[in-house]
Amino acid sequence: MYPQQIIDALRHVRYPGTGKDLIESGMLEDDIRISGFEVSFSLIFQKENDPFIKSVLKASETALKTYIDPNVAANIHTKFVKVNPTPTTNHQSPIAAKHIIAIHSGKGGVGKSTVTANLAVALAQKGYRVGLLDADIHGPSMPKMFHTEDCRPFSVEIEGRTLIEPIEQFGVKMLSIGFFVNPDQAVIWRGGMASNAIKQLIDDAHWGELDYFLIDLPPGTSDIHLTLISALQLTGVIVVTTPQPVALVDARKGVEMFQNEKINVPILGLIENMAWFTPAELPQNRYYIFGKDGGKALAEELQIPLLAQIPLVQSIREGGDSGEPIALQTGHPAASAFDEIAAKITNHKS
Repeated sequence: MYPQQIIDALRHVRYPGTGKDLIESGMLEDDIRISGFEVSFSLIFQKENDPFIKSVLKASETALKTYIDPNVAANIHTKFVKVNPTPTTNHQSPIAAKHIIAIHSGKGGVGKSTVTANLAVALAQKGYRVGLLDADIHGPSMPKMFHTEDCRPFSVEIEGRTLIEPIEQFGVKMLSIGFFVNPDQAVIWRGGMASNAIKQLIDDAHWGELDYFLIDLPPGTSDIHLTLISALQLTGVIVVTTPQPVALVDARKGVEMFQNEKINVPILGLIENMAWFTPAELPQNRYYIFGKDGGKALAEELQIPLLAQIPLVQSIREGGDSGEPIALQTGHPAASAFDEIAAKITNHKS
């Protein structure tokens, strides 16, 4: 064996957080040692709690055996080089955003995308520069919620790079895989393909300077979550749930994931959606269809802020389906809930 063979083999291994191979990413330390079929070298990571360390080491060992010789015995070390990001942008991403906030739900159907769309509009109406990434690859809903299903992003040349220009609607810059696929066909992608697509929407887009960059995460926990956590310096996460026990179980799992010591992303708060139903003809009545105060109780138990209890309101649903989020209707009772959430977010000291 000789060093170039090892370098060429490691070109077949991609770091999941960026989609780039280990050599292109500069992750191979210049300390290759070879003795017969035994080889040792170091891979460089930027933090000790990187969630991809084990998978990268395993993939590297497999690449050596596949592209050099099955009898290769690899001793791969890890080194850590800390990179201090600036206050407004992350070292791995071209996004210059003062605050990057992910909106998460443990399960689908609790209104996470509705909350994300209205929060983005509410922030934009307060004068902030807002970007929105629809990271729900298999169920993109932002194009419909912003009435932009027929829009197609175009490319622009910025400093010698060809970048995707986000669609702008209601003062919000937005990208979604829904702009690039047939809306009537399912997106059948493995985790790696989905993660790489998300990385491209982040790295190869002309987002410009932003105050808030919101990410509508897919429900549950997946490769996409780990990719975004690794690729971006998240300001924090907002967890959305309904009051019913089956949703609270998954919401708890989501909070625990982000609070895990290997991930350690701040929880900005919890939103209890569909908290109650009040009929228009009986404005003083509240009917707790999905249970009462389940989200509130969970927030108290986990000692995280309760950002809002949003009622089940027909106009919120209609606004999402028509492509005009209710937050656009300043003064509307339903819009005030999202305005209050935006106020709490902007007052948050991170």
